[in-house]
Amino acid sequence: MRFQIPLLQRYVFAEVLRIFTFVVLCLTVLLIFVGVFQQASQSGLGPMQLIRILPYIVPSLLPFTIPAALLLTVSIVYGRLAGDLEITAAKAAGISVSSLLWPSFVIGAALSAFSLILIDQAIPWAVGNIQRTVVEAMEEIVLDRLRTERQFGDRRSGLHVTVESVEGRVLKRPVFQYQRGDSQAATMWADEATIRLDPENDEILVTLSRGTIELPNRQKIYINREETRRIGWRSSKNETQPRHLPIRQINRELDAVALEKTRADERMAIEAAFAMTQGKFETLIDPKSRRKRLLADIDERTDRMHTEIHSRYAMACSCLFFVLVGAPLAVLKAKARFLTSFLYCFVPITTGYYPLVLGMMAQSKKGHVDPMWAMWIGNAALAFAGYLLLRRVLRH
Repeated sequence: MRFQIPLLQRYVFAEVLRIFTFVVLCLTVLLIFVGVFQQASQSGLGPMQLIRILPYIVPSLLPFTIPAALLLTVSIVYGRLAGDLEITAAKAAGISVSSLLWPSFVIGAALSAFSLILIDQAIPWAVGNIQRTVVEAMEEIVLDRLRTERQFGDRRSGLHVTVESVEGRVLKRPVFQYQRGDSQAATMWADEATIRLDPENDEILVTLSRGTIELPNRQKIYINREETRRIGWRSSKNETQPRHLPIRQINRELDAVALEKTRADERMAIEAAFAMTQGKFETLIDPKSRRKRLLADIDERTDRMHTEIHSRYAMACSCLFFVLVGAPLAVLKAKARFLTSFLYCFVPITTGYYPLVLGMMAQSKKGHVDPMWAMWIGNAALAFAGYLLLRRVLRH
């Protein structure tokens, strides 16, 4: 026997999906034009670079727009159903309110699974492609900035370039200031120079013609012919963040970190044994020893990766919990406008749920609380509130 959804539930399904699609498109477009284009213009990206990275920006925005769009959708749909007395008519016909609510719960659960896929797979994929696109376009970005503003700066690597003019790809009277490995600034200036990006090594190749290089120790190197110098344009601390990795890769990183910690513990035990035999007891209690700092860094990385894994599951499931609160509240506020019902949910969520989740996330990354339960406190609060509202709706 084939399973068939009743007509009234199909109607609710269609209404929720139709309005949700419209709302999520509007929110995504709004975020793209208001936030992304402004940030991209400040970063020096041109129109062509924006068009190239736009397909990767949209998937990374959806996990943030879907929960808010779904909450607004159920407020609109169930607020209108209750306000037009359609729910009252359904109850008079012997149809339970829960049978009208379960379509939105199913959609919330499906969107939670979809959001988890986006957070775990689409966002790392999108971030990697955005970074690769920006790296490939970096040379043109630098030249465009130098043509228009006569200067370019990269705070991550301490690189700053000023020029008198740019003719084609040749820099006239350029001055390069950059940070060396010892955090001291070096300066290069020349009559002419050309730049070329080496994305594999994250370096800028600068070819100087008739120039001077002043090292941090005031030593000067004079260049009478063309000579190429390498400048790192990324920070040495620029490592891949856990939020840019899929969960499978994070688990591999956790295994590698656990093995590294085991080896560090073994080396620390051997060093402690040598220190005791030599009578160097002060080294055993030194909190600034290299081994203890290494163990502290390993623990910090472990806490951050565990927090990232649990936060992804919790944030993805927020779609379902938003529906658990929003749909019953919209029914209870039948006489109010849908925007009022939405604000009744959205304001407590923005002032309570997200600060609580972000606070627990910060504490989990520091190792003060266990992310296994800390990241679910916000969802548990929403589930409790949804239970109370749903119980009231079913009773009355």
